[in-house]
Formats: sequence, structure tokens, C-alpha cells
Amino acid sequence: MEKGKARESTETLTTSLRNLQFKDDTVKSKSTQNSIASNLQSQFLTLNKGKKPPSLLSLCLGVVGTNLEDIIDDLAEIALAFPADVKLVLVALARRRKLLNDDIVIALADSSWEILDISGSDVSDSGLCHIVNICQNLRVVDISRCSKLTSTGVSKLLQLCHSLEILRWGGCPRSDYTARRCFGLLKPNLNDVEGESWEELDAAELTHGAQSLRWLVWPKIDKDSQETLTIECPRIVVNPKPSPLGFRGSEAPQEAMSQVVLDDPVVKDIDPKTWAVSGFITSRSALLPVTTPNELSMAEKFRLAFVERDTRLAPKRAKNARQHQRRAERDRLMMDERAKALALASKATKSVNLRNL
Repeated sequence: MEKGKARESTETLTTSLRNLQFKDDTVKSKSTQNSIASNLQSQFLTLNKGKKPPSLLSLCLGVVGTNLEDIIDDLAEIALAFPADVKLVLVALARRRKLLNDDIVIALADSSWEILDISGSDVSDSGLCHIVNICQNLRVVDISRCSKLTSTGVSKLLQLCHSLEILRWGGCPRSDYTARRCFGLLKPNLNDVEGESWEELDAAELTHGAQSLRWLVWPKIDKDSQETLTIECPRIVVNPKPSPLGFRGSEAPQEAMSQVVLDDPVVKDIDPKTWAVSGFITSRSALLPVTTPNELSMAEKFRLAFVERDTRLAPKRAKNARQHQRRAERDRLMMDERAKALALASKATKSVNLRNL
């Protein structure tokens, strides 16, 4: 009997120990799961610390930007009720998707805009003139790598936007050529003055476009143009770089830094996948390759260089022609006895009149 009781108690103890081991495993399994979950949650919070979920407006604009090419024809009617900031976002998305052209900027232009980035787009003189007629409060403009813009549109921009402080241009062969054609608008216009003395100059002739311009971003500016700007337009800083001391007593704004993309703050809440299909690159270091698809032929470069040189020397030729004309008139007076006598008589008459006074 005692042996049976001992065996029964042993089996009971073994069963109890087994049950205890099973419960312990269950507790350990639950604690392990809880620790894994807490670790994953902490990692997620660490990775997304400081990031806010996108707003409904940003999500909607991302969808619109993805399907922008389907609504371009009706964009003028659709955008009538859009706020100014939404229109600016659509312009930025269209630029990134390589869809920005005259139709889009004409449909979206808003008078409250102060910053405009149409760099690398297909906007032409027609679109730019329409923009500056509406948006005359523009303070920062980027027209770099716009191969369809000519001096007509750029000169209109410089003449109408009296608040323009920062301008970006150049960046490709055709844009550099347009910049050189409009280079004279940045400095006082004294070369084409017909007067012979300072008293004959009208005050309006001393002023010119871009009077408020202070910062110019021109990546491939030639040495002669830069020296001319330094001498004749000391108010304009060319290609500023970040510096804690600033430039000439004033710190350069962020928009004047060549590595800063102007419309990045506008689309910061938009998913980059919206324009990723177009292969858009926001890095400014990749914007100016050594060779570009629009690279001009050698013959075209020589032709443009000749036209530019001829345009630059035209005022000097006109001045020389006037000087030759005056010399010829003076020589004729010296050689012609009758004309010389008339000139002397005129001087004598003037002196007599002065004595009588």
C-alpha cells in the first residue's frame, strides 16, 4: 500500500511539474511577443520621429499631378477656383514631369506669386510675357535652361517686374546666348545716348530695367561679362556662395544659392513618386552637364558669337561715325574760305553783342 501511494504521489508530482513547465513556456512566449512588439514600435517611432502624415490636400494634389497630362486641355477652366498656392504646386509638378509649357503657365498664372521657377521647361516668350503682365510682384525668378526663351521675353521680365531681386538664367547654350543678349539691361544705358554733353541727357535715359536686381545666378558667365558687372553694376552679386559674413554687408538669401531648388518647399509634402516616372533630378549639380542634348554645332556657335560681337560693337561704331562726321564738318570749314569767313563773322557778332550787354 505504501508503495502504491508513493508511486501515485510520484506520478502526481511529475504531472504537476509538466504542467508548471507548460505554463512557464506560455508566459515566456507572451513576454517574448510583447518585447518584440515594443521593439518594433520603438523602431517605427524612431524612424518616423518628426514626420507628419501627409494631408488630404497633399494626397489629392499628388493624384492630380500624376494625371496632369489628362487635364491640360481643360486646366484653364478647372483652375479658376484654385487658390494661388495650389496653382504654384501644379506648376512645380508640371515642371518636374517635363510638361510645363505656355498653356499651363497661362492657365495657372496668379497675381499674388512672388517666386517662380520655370527652369528647364518649354515656356516661350508668349508664356513668360503673359506671366509678367499678371505677376508683376515677382521677387525671385528662375528661367535657367529655358531654350525657347529669347531676349524679347527676358527683357519684358526685367522691365515690368520692378520688385525682382534674384534672377537665375543661363545653364545651357541657348540660355547663355539669351542672357548675353539681355546683359545690357542690367546696367545703366549710356552707350546709345545721342547727346554731346551731360546737360543734354534726360534723366529717364540714365535708368534702365532691373533696378531692384541684387543677386544674379549665371553658372557659365564669361569672364568679360563678370568683370563688366563688377565695374558697372556693383549692386549686383553674381553667383553668391554661402558665407557667415555675407556679401558687402548683407547676407545672401537662400533663393540666391545655385544648389537650392526654388520650388522644393512648395512640393515638400507631395510624394516624390508623383514625378519619379519622368526621371526628374532635383540636384543642382546635375543640371549643367558638359554636353547637353541641345548642344549647338560649331558653325552655329561661330555665327552666334559674330552676332553677339556685332551687337556689342554697334554703339561704338555709331559713336565713331558721329565723331568722323564732326571732324569732316570741321575740316570743311577750315578748307572753305567762305564758310570760314561766315564762322568768323558769327563769332565777331557774338562778341559785339556780349560787349553791348
